[in-house]
Amino acid sequence: MIREKLMEGDLGRSGDFRWRGHEVSRIEGLSDAVFAFAITLLVVSLEVPKTFDELAETMHGFGAFLISFALLFFVWFGQYKFFRRYGLRDTITVVLNAALLFVVLFYVYPLKFLFTFLVDRFTGGHGEVRLPNGNVVPMIESNEQMASLMTIFNLGYLAVFGVFVLLFWHAYRKRDALELNELERFDTRETMLESALNCGIAIVSLLVLAVGGVGRAGLAGMAYMLTPVVMTLNGKFMGARRRKLKARL
Repeated sequence: MIREKLMEGDLGRSGDFRWRGHEVSRIEGLSDAVFAFAITLLVVSLEVPKTFDELAETMHGFGAFLISFALLFFVWFGQYKFFRRYGLRDTITVVLNAALLFVVLFYVYPLKFLFTFLVDRFTGGHGEVRLPNGNVVPMIESNEQMASLMTIFNLGYLAVFGVFVLLFWHAYRKRDALELNELERFDTRETMLESALNCGIAIVSLLVLAVGGVGRAGLAGMAYMLTPVVMTLNGKFMGARRRKLKARL
């Protein structure tokens, strides 16, 4: 399994954070199957193109597939690090992990749809799709539909990182039982804060829709451009605090 190979190479391991999960649990095995199924649902086409036009149409969806795949892998890797760091398998962890898997499966199609539309628009298209009967129709017909799509995406984004906040909060609550040292406790809080900031960006986007109405759906989407800025500032601030803590210890 891919988790076993990553464990052998200590990929994703911080030099100061001890691994407590040394084997792949049944929870992780189920998680890998769910993520694999979700990626299968993202596949550009399940059939081999029969003509060059069909091949071109298939390749047109590659950008959306790439972005969606990268987001799913980011979520999977975050879950992988959680189980490696803490090795938790209690009831609360199982329930929260099940909630994460549910959200991932439920939002696969909205995720692919959104990025298919955005990639098409950014590459000079008109946001249209060809139906099996040959008719070409717009993917989104009104501002109301765009606002609804952004609301669905925001709620999914909020749910994913909300679950991560709860997972790391649960691990932090068990810090004594897990024998986390000062640096490990700091890293747990930092990871929890990073997930909370992602939740905050989704909330900002939802507020833009709530205040501005359906006509501000595009602006709501642009709220996610805050992500690299917020994460960079948070990384610098928390990194400086961590270096001071490490020096003091």
